[in-house]
Amino acid sequence: MIKIKRIYESPMKADGFRILVDRLWPRGISKEKAKIDLWFKDIAPSDHLRKWFAHDPAKWKEFKRRYFNELDKKKDVIAQIPKKSESNITLLYAAKDDKHNNAQALKEYLEAK
Repeated sequence: MIKIKRIYESPMKADGFRILVDRLWPRGISKEKAKIDLWFKDIAPSDHLRKWFAHDPAKWKEFKRRYFNELDKKKDVIAQIPKKSESNITLLYAAKDDKHNNAQALKEYLEAK
């Protein structure tokens, strides 16, 4: 099962394998407190796409299209994510918007594949 969670929320055992999917380390949180299993910068949107999107909900549909195109070119990177059947996976993000962020888009992409 793939879940998403804001990195500022407390870690829980039910999170399973915790993957930070942001390119930048979240402000104000220590690595110890984050309790991540993997910081997966390579799966995050490119800097150009991240800056263009700027968490603008009006750009969400186009952001996802562009991000999915980037992900299609990273099959080897995506293959590094543990298989769903192996454990719960929680994709961690720092954005304040819980509906329009790269973790939400990545979850949608992974579940469609």
